Amino acid sequence: LFSGWKLNSTAGFFLSLSSLFLRHSPSLSVSDLSIALYISSTYTYTVVTHILLLFMESLSPVIGQKAIFPSTTGYTDHDLFLGSVRLRNVRNFNRACRRLRIRVQAGNGVSKNAAAGVGIDFSDPDWKLKYSREFEARFNIPHMTDVFPDAVSYPSTFCLKMRTPITEKFAEGYPSDEKWHGYVNNNDRVLLKVINYSSPSSAGAECIDSNCSWVEQWVHRAGPREKIFFKPEEVKAAIVTCGGLCPGLNDVIRQIVITLEIYGVKKIVGIPFGYRGFSEKGLAEMPLSRKVVQNVHLSGGSLLGVSRGGPKVSDIVDSIQERGINMLFVLGGNGTHAGANAIHDECRKRRIKAAVVGVPKTIDNDIMLMDKTFGFDTAVEEAQRAINSAYIEAHSAYRGIGIVKLMGRSSGFIAMQASLASGQIDICLIPEVPFNLHGPHGVLRHLKYLLETKGSAVVCAAEGAGQDFLEKTNAKDASGNAVLGDIGVYLQQEIKKYFKELGQTADVKYIDPTYMIRACRANASDGILCTVLGQNAVHGAFAGYSGITVGICNTHYAYFPIPEVISKPRVVDPNSRMWHRCLTSTGQPDFL
Repeated sequence: LFSGWKLNSTAGFFLSLSSLFLRHSPSLSVSDLSIALYISSTYTYTVVTHILLLFMESLSPVIGQKAIFPSTTGYTDHDLFLGSVRLRNVRNFNRACRRLRIRVQAGNGVSKNAAAGVGIDFSDPDWKLKYSREFEARFNIPHMTDVFPDAVSYPSTFCLKMRTPITEKFAEGYPSDEKWHGYVNNNDRVLLKVINYSSPSSAGAECIDSNCSWVEQWVHRAGPREKIFFKPEEVKAAIVTCGGLCPGLNDVIRQIVITLEIYGVKKIVGIPFGYRGFSEKGLAEMPLSRKVVQNVHLSGGSLLGVSRGGPKVSDIVDSIQERGINMLFVLGGNGTHAGANAIHDECRKRRIKAAVVGVPKTIDNDIMLMDKTFGFDTAVEEAQRAINSAYIEAHSAYRGIGIVKLMGRSSGFIAMQASLASGQIDICLIPEVPFNLHGPHGVLRHLKYLLETKGSAVVCAAEGAGQDFLEKTNAKDASGNAVLGDIGVYLQQEIKKYFKELGQTADVKYIDPTYMIRACRANASDGILCTVLGQNAVHGAFAGYSGITVGICNTHYAYFPIPEVISKPRVVDPNSRMWHRCLTSTGQPDFL
């Protein structure tokens, strides 16, 4: 490949070394690739480096495309560009290598999108059509007729022309398409992705192939159907709330009950304290009606109580059969939804005519495919109180530093959005972006700079950030989640220790508002979201769907198959525009 080029001995040595490495290493690290590229560009013509890049890409498209030179930017032998990072010296080069490694590990840009194209033959001229069909099959939501082909449908008893519950006799003659156009067609779809990226190097790009080809991806639109598969008078509906507290739980419970009554359901119960309520003796189901739930949304928490963990799936389904439940509404996060999907599968296995519908609940906002989950907006709003308190404490003290720890085990959405909203944060730390505490580019050095220039500083950290610094344990909570170390306390101790060793004053205050944030009532924005989610959960169950969850996608409400939603947690993309906006707001550097 390089025989036609005059390379000096140094360049030839390193090019040979990199070729040898590529030949014998099944996994190529970004750092090693970047080193080979940097040295070759330093000692050879730039054209040779370009050829090497193309060669790397042929062996590893995920990494090769990350290293392509921007076509609009000029460069010289000693001014190499990797992505958007200019390498001017060895120190900056090493930092750039680490940043590139972060991007690949976080699953961003091309590396993230390569996974979407696994198994696709892009040389096939019909690959787009095949991909669309495969996507449609994955996102096809389970229906009662899949198990009961002879299931009978009935005219919907849901109509807004009357305020009282509609009888079946009334529904037989009214409403019709000519009199009320409030129903959603089963073939209505919502577009999942709305941005057509022109290049994998675009911020936050989500591409299927290396050319960012546009392929439409559709999900099922939520809402009431004209035909239903349950007779309201035969329905016994149950609601269960699992996991931790979240603003808006009572709002969803209330709206599910109200919508069920509009359909004409008389038997509605609440299962106390999560899945535990299905088997624990002494925990009786709670009868629910509009009168019971009318004002529950005015307070936080859950009317039904919450808990983590629970009995075996088979025991839960046994209880469902014994109680005569044929509609189950499950409010919870990823773990709870995994349980709901297992219940759905077991019901199908036993040929039980029951609908299991989830409503995603997590203030962490870490549910895949959705714009946001209920409780998130309220959490961000409530976090402002803690951040403002930390700012006042830090600003009022001599060389004051305020630390606020917010929720976010694996995703930093609350910390990021709260930092953006407040405008008072100097450093935002999230699990998706590694950082160093010590060293010339560490957090502590930047805090020193802030105290010297501003006189105070405020740090916002997600609870899952910086776990590499903390002692790891094998402890698990009842939901099977790893018990995290307290990054807030650790930061407080390290900051105090650092400035004490420097012989400088630092007044450090630490605030942990975790339980205050999740125990409050939902704000107006979340109240609306909860109301619509609750309504659509009932619509989905009556339409005969099961094993689904409801969420908001590109401002529209849609049904998703549970396995697609819980396949992995949603995380902040360090290459996204939103994270870049947060960095612009805080003014923080890379802490690597």
